[in-house]
Formats: sequence, C-alpha cells, structure tokens
Amino acid sequence: MSNPESFIQEVTEEVRRDKLYSYFRKYGWIPALIVVAVVGGTAWTEWSKARDAAQAQAFGDAVLDALDLGSAQDRREALSAAPADGPQRAVLSLLLASDPTEDRAGSLTALEALAADASQPQSYRDLAVLRRVILAGADLSIADRRAALDPVAAPGRPFRPLALEQLAYLLVEEGNTEGAITALRALTQDQQAPAGLRGRAGQMIVALGGGTVSAAGDAG
Repeated sequence: MSNPESFIQEVTEEVRRDKLYSYFRKYGWIPALIVVAVVGGTAWTEWSKARDAAQAQAFGDAVLDALDLGSAQDRREALSAAPADGPQRAVLSLLLASDPTEDRAGSLTALEALAADASQPQSYRDLAVLRRVILAGADLSIADRRAALDPVAAPGRPFRPLALEQLAYLLVEEGNTEGAITALRALTQDQQAPAGLRGRAGQMIVALGGGTVSAAGDAG
C-alpha cells in the first residue's frame, strides 16, 4: 500500500474514532441509564422477594403459635394480633371463624367481614358467604340466604355446586319438594360437582321420595 493510501486510511480511522467519541459523549448516558435500571430492578425484585418471604414467615409463625394455645379465647386474641396483609387477611378471617361452637357470634362477624371485603380474592369471599349462610341457618330468612347464595351459584364461580346444594335445601325448607328434587337431580349430573356432593344429592333425592339415582345421575 502506498504512503498516500496509508495516510488516507489513518485519517479515515481517526475520523471514525472522533465520531464514535462524539456519539458516546452525546448518547453515552443511555446505556449507562439502562445498566442502572437493570441493576436497580434486579435489586428491587430481590428485596421484594425477601420482604414477602419475611412477611409470610412472620404470619405463618404467628398463626402456628396462636393455634397451639389452649383456650379458644386465647387463640382468637392471638390470631387477631397476627401480622396479616392482602390475602393473608382472608385466611385469618376464616381461621377466626373456625370456632363456631364456642364463639358463634364472632365467627359470623368474621365471615361477614370477609364476604364484604372487595380487596380479597372472590374465591375466599364466596367461601365466607357459604360458611356464613350455613352457620347462621334459620337466623337468616330464606330470602336473605337465597340472595346471598345466588351470586355464588353463578356459572364459573368456584363454589357453584356447593351453593346450588344449599339452594336446593332452601327449597326443601320451603316445602317445595318437587323443586328440590329437580335441583338435586341436576346436581347429580353436574360434572363440576365433586363425587361426594353428587352422592349427597342422590341420597337426598331418595329421602325426599324421588326414587333412586344411579351413579350416572339417572333416576331409577
């Protein structure tokens, strides 16, 4: 390569380096910001995981300690003081409602509060509605119980079969035997219903004089 060509190549490379340095001085903050964001995001994620794990550990320890206490009153007081956040509050409400024999009023209050808490998952709220209706029994009117159960029995809700079972029992309570048998017969054919529930429905049909029901749900 001749000297002029070598000189031109050196000049060209020098110009490229100058442009590169110019670009870096002008836009170099962008990759630096990306690096800072990535590192900061990773640190935040790890800190969040550690915080959530610590909260879950504290909640679990508090619940286990409370459940080990001797009296129902001591258990309720300890559970009420447990550090709970988000869905943990729903679990706590269900635990607080687990002594209906010794504290029926407290259990009903805890279940009602959970059912009305829009910040909790729908499945927890539906379960609270079911437990409250069953525990309250005749203390709630049939109309009130039906109004509470109807939304839980809607298609797609997780506890729909259990709500349908309770609605069928309300028909029995009203004296609408034929309606109850029809509702229970539908439950025996509902594939979403657990086998135990379908079995109970079949037994109830027999008890109501509706005939026998095969495993497939057909009347005998």
